[in-house]
Amino acid sequence: MTSTPVASRFTEGTLVAARDREWVVVDASDPTFLLVRPLAGADEDISALMPALEEVTEATFPPPTVDDLGDGTAARLLRDGLRIGFRASGGPFRSLAGLAVTPRAYQYVPLLMALRQGGEAVRLLIADGVGIGKTVEAGLVAAELLAQGEAKGLAVLCSPALAPQWREELRVKFNIDATLVLPSTVNRLNKGLRMGESLFDRHPYVVVSTDLIKQRNYRDDFARTCPDLVIVDEAHTSVTAGGANSRSGATLRHHLLQRLAADPQRHMLFLTATPHQGDDDGWRGLLALLDPELEHLPPDLSGAQHDEARRLLARYFVQRQRGDIADFIEDTVFPDRATTEETYKLHPEYRALLDRVLDYARETVTDDAIAGTVRQRVRWWSMVALLRSLASSPAAAATTLRNRAATAEAATDEEADEIGRNLILDEDDDASTDADDIAPGADDTPRGDQSSSTRRKLLEFARQADALVGPEKDLKLARLTDMVKRLIKDGYQPIVFCRYIPTAEYVGEHLRKALGKSVRVEAVTGTMPPEAREAAVADLGTHDGNRVLVATDCLSEGVNLQDYFTAVVHYDLAWNPTRHEQREGRIDRFGQRAETVRAITYYGIDNPVDGVVLNVLIRKHEAIRKSTGVSVSLPADSALVMQAVFEGLILRRGEDTQEALFDLPGFDSEEALFDTWQTTAEREKRSRSRFAQHALSPAAVDEELKEVRAALGGPADVEHFARNVLIRLGATLVQTSEGFTGTLGSLPRALRDMLPVAPGDATITFVRDLPAPAGAHVLTRTNNAVEALASYALDAALDPLLAPEFRPARRSGVMRTSAVTDTTTLLVTRMRFHATLPGRDRDVPMVVEEAHLAAFTGTPDNPTWLSDEAVADLLKATPAGNMPESMGKAFIKPTIDALEQGHLLAHLAEAADTKAQNLDDSHRRVRQAAGTAIRGLRVTAQKPVDILGVYQFIPGGNA
Repeated sequence: MTSTPVASRFTEGTLVAARDREWVVVDASDPTFLLVRPLAGADEDISALMPALEEVTEATFPPPTVDDLGDGTAARLLRDGLRIGFRASGGPFRSLAGLAVTPRAYQYVPLLMALRQGGEAVRLLIADGVGIGKTVEAGLVAAELLAQGEAKGLAVLCSPALAPQWREELRVKFNIDATLVLPSTVNRLNKGLRMGESLFDRHPYVVVSTDLIKQRNYRDDFARTCPDLVIVDEAHTSVTAGGANSRSGATLRHHLLQRLAADPQRHMLFLTATPHQGDDDGWRGLLALLDPELEHLPPDLSGAQHDEARRLLARYFVQRQRGDIADFIEDTVFPDRATTEETYKLHPEYRALLDRVLDYARETVTDDAIAGTVRQRVRWWSMVALLRSLASSPAAAATTLRNRAATAEAATDEEADEIGRNLILDEDDDASTDADDIAPGADDTPRGDQSSSTRRKLLEFARQADALVGPEKDLKLARLTDMVKRLIKDGYQPIVFCRYIPTAEYVGEHLRKALGKSVRVEAVTGTMPPEAREAAVADLGTHDGNRVLVATDCLSEGVNLQDYFTAVVHYDLAWNPTRHEQREGRIDRFGQRAETVRAITYYGIDNPVDGVVLNVLIRKHEAIRKSTGVSVSLPADSALVMQAVFEGLILRRGEDTQEALFDLPGFDSEEALFDTWQTTAEREKRSRSRFAQHALSPAAVDEELKEVRAALGGPADVEHFARNVLIRLGATLVQTSEGFTGTLGSLPRALRDMLPVAPGDATITFVRDLPAPAGAHVLTRTNNAVEALASYALDAALDPLLAPEFRPARRSGVMRTSAVTDTTTLLVTRMRFHATLPGRDRDVPMVVEEAHLAAFTGTPDNPTWLSDEAVADLLKATPAGNMPESMGKAFIKPTIDALEQGHLLAHLAEAADTKAQNLDDSHRRVRQAAGTAIRGLRVTAQKPVDILGVYQFIPGGNA
């Protein structure tokens, strides 16, 4: 191998020459030294090189030799090993070579918007609907900013329940290894820090719990050392709403985000499916984080007089629903959602208890002795909690009746309302889905008072609730069993969503007994830490047979369940229709492979609590959605309206008929709620048409991506490569339903050291698709096991001293085949390109690589070059017979001897120039589509082109 001095900084994966041998750079993060590994060497052979003190040069490949003969498979392995190892794509998106996910065309729109903001920090509010793929969209923007060097670090702010999922998404799909910063990990991360060093200095990529970061000591430290790229998940929970709806948690987070956004160099991406929740002040506060001028936007942007304001907002804001991306849906990305209703009727004893509790509630809150006092407000919340628990299950009711009310110690009406809303209402605030499934309390008696009539009454109700446990008297539970059995019979894997932990555990225990061993049932609630929930769901999801997940709303927001489940049953109605959307969005989303998913709204036809929720919230939400085409959250003051509606329910007297339960006339607050809601929805409808970003053409971008994807190789190429490398190294493969398992015993020690397997493991398992079972590896080019195979195969091919049986890819070969009619020579080459891309502060130089195939008939001094399609077909050729090695060497020697003749090198140089021009054009088209700068853009080819392999195909055999 010859070497050529270079002035540019070495990068990971570069071949270098030093100390009279060739090395692969494995770490170039420190400017003073390089960590390098010898070609085909093991981890224990890694050394450090110091370019300032010793000669380190970039290595180029010598020509192949006749002593390195292989076959057609060896040629393809060399080609695939080369391109799988590339991490710097030459195309307009630098990050694609490092992605293990294939984004859809429409998911590139936020990235185009980010490119359009070239010259300043990227600020985006990505408000696409539930299930469209906001995580992929944000991850794509982040990966590109990091790959281009526009960002050096990344922080994701999310609820602690979603933190493990975010880390896994970044690691598996975007090759970003982030550190979890949670209350359970922060002490360990702080150990070993130097004086004045923050854990955010030590860890450049972090996923941070919003519950932790709002604490003063961590908040200040994070604000001081925060990375230059921040993703804020569920950004609506950081909106500071006005008036009675303000939340201390949201306020603290909002103040932190204001501090971060004050740095004009910081990139910030905000994600939410519900950006505007009916509160104009909160909405403008969120927009001000994008650009301070947006804080003064009018509530309604209609009319020509607001054209400039709309254009300003469109620079930062994208909001699309399914209908907006219909033209870009490929391969049935989204399933059809079949929604139905199922009902039950209360057992007479259950209804009798509910009537007694309603009478008690009316008496309690209308007690003249406490009228107008805080005690009346506390009792009101206690009764609402009791009614909701009783509507859920006898298990939840009994727990609530025995528990002390959290509002009992409230000193003011405002404090009672704050506590009550957080525990009882399903508000989209403060990441409430992670902590609101605990059954509330109904006992508001003074602490230590064990003998009051109120406490005795509640305990008597609790004993009556205990007597209702089980399917004989809890007909809601009995009816659910039949429903779940039908879903399973129809091929669905259901999730049963409950409101409270006691209900979920009660339902889960019953279904386990009722469904038997043929169906696996698991209950996941807020009693489990986020990591345990994730593990339990994944374990259940990989169960081969039928499965049922019973869950509280700790899994309703942000958690991806589409890989495992295909139906949702709302066992308990949510007191916010947005929560219903979130539940159903766990399965009806990007990546769901089922053609149809089911969603069942389940309620009691004689249950007054269900009647109010269904009539005032669920059905009116659906009516608004149908009339406007959009789903919007409850208006900001909906909590107060809900209080008024339920106040009416508690205070209503007289006989309850079914009609009365489901049609409650006379509530002015209900009418006001509907009017406000409808107005907000109409405004959202107009907003959607303006901010769906139809002017950006993802279809045009997708055309640019096809060539990049072809250059990098697809899933079939990766599987072919992994299989054949292992087979050629002596491994035995066993086919599985999802992929294959290979033995490790025959593999070279250097490769075993490189593979990410535990000591003592005898096999390695590969699967084709996510989610992967524990310990398995997905057949994607960025998987660390696939990377190890590619690195070893290429290193081994370049090491002539390695034993032949340890070299699965060869640099030359001769094959007789019926696939050709004339002797055909195939060249596997590596092309390098120097690209200069316009950056925010400066032009960014970079070096990229691509594998290139070329083939010709005739002789090297008079070649006839084949088309790209004909070249691709050569890799599929099958041998028609063996050729003696001596004869093969005689056939190929003249070609190898002539590799450096002018004809071949001139053609490859011309091909490299053509490819460079194509890359330049592609960059320009994408930047023009995004409306961003192209001045200074330039892509040129480095010559001569490296010839890695040469293979000859000789006509012969049967056609």
